[in-house]
Amino acid sequence: MAGNWKMYKTVQQTIEFFQRFNPLVNGVHKCDVVIFPPFVNIPAAQCAAAGTEIKVGGQDVHWGKEGAYTGEISAGMLAAAGCEWVLVGHSERRLYGFETDADVLKKTQSSLEAGLTPVVCVGEKLEERKAGKTEQILVEQFAGGLAGLTEEQFSKVVIAYEPVWAIGTGHTATPDIAADAHRLIRSEVQKRFGSDAAEAVRILYGGSVKPDNVERLMLEQDLDGALVGGASLDAESFSKIVHAA
Repeated sequence: MAGNWKMYKTVQQTIEFFQRFNPLVNGVHKCDVVIFPPFVNIPAAQCAAAGTEIKVGGQDVHWGKEGAYTGEISAGMLAAAGCEWVLVGHSERRLYGFETDADVLKKTQSSLEAGLTPVVCVGEKLEERKAGKTEQILVEQFAGGLAGLTEEQFSKVVIAYEPVWAIGTGHTATPDIAADAHRLIRSEVQKRFGSDAAEAVRILYGGSVKPDNVERLMLEQDLDGALVGGASLDAESFSKIVHAA
């Protein structure tokens, strides 16, 4: 169960979140719990999560190890800051940062080299779904952003299906819609990396996940967790989602 805070919370608000959140999920061992705060809040989140099983990750990463890339953060920097996870190819990075599938592949590879677990995001826009292009988009994004990995590299990757039309809109893909997309992604994994990889890969669902819909979503066999946006900003709300695992 992963919480993407996007551009929310100050350092003090981060500390206050964990003060409330930690006791609410104490003893939860059935799933990985990861928080992705803004970069400047990572040290505070690391300190506040110390002694718990809660992990901290970066919301984005640059593919280079170092260089004249003003404003960018490398995978090595994230790892040195204590991160174990990183988001790659989130739809908002693709939209506002103009990221391509080739960028996603390079970022995934650099993250793996630094020992991070990348959560690689894929998903279609509303106009693409209406045009019946969901399968085409998912296949293209998988081919360009993930298929170029080696089998060993892919075994360390988590995938997140996030239909762009359901992010922050209040519209959630029905369990059937989500399951269909997850099965399609898993079939692409099977074609490229084999049946064992398809069985083992964890595929998260992201798109207006809330305490009142997460249980129905998680009942689907092919949904292995959730990438949560707005509902992860509130400690009580996100704790309920974690317990739904």
